[in-house]
Order: sequence, then structure tokens, then C-alpha cells
Amino acid sequence: MNNLNQTPTSPQGESAAMNPGDQAPEGTPGTGENVCPDCGGSGRSNGGNQCPTCSGTGIVIEGIGGA
Repeated sequence: MNNLNQTPTSPQGESAAMNPGDQAPEGTPGTGENVCPDCGGSGRSNGGNQCPTCSGTGIVIEGIGGA
């Protein structure tokens, strides 16, 4: 069973970066990209500022599937 709370590391031993809205780092098995629920994929929040949930990317990494 995969634990989404584990932080994958790069080959150099660095932790993978995460945005505040991510459930797991990019590349974690059992996860995938989804449209940010707060900005709708625009990367901008109300008022035109960078969305704090996705850090302006418009996407979040979430667990897929599930049982």
C-alpha cells in the first residue's frame, strides 16, 4: 500500500517540491494532476494575485482511484 505522506526524493536526495494544495509530491505512485479547485486552473485568485493553493500553476497533485 502506498503512503501519500511519504516524500519522494530525487536521485540527489532532495525532497520533491509541493504546493500547499498538493496531497503528495509530483511523481508519487497513485497520484496525478488535477485542476486547482480554488482558481479553476487559472493560477490566479480573486483580485488577480497568484493562487496560494497551487502557487500559480493551476494544478494540484491528488490521489487517484481509491478503494
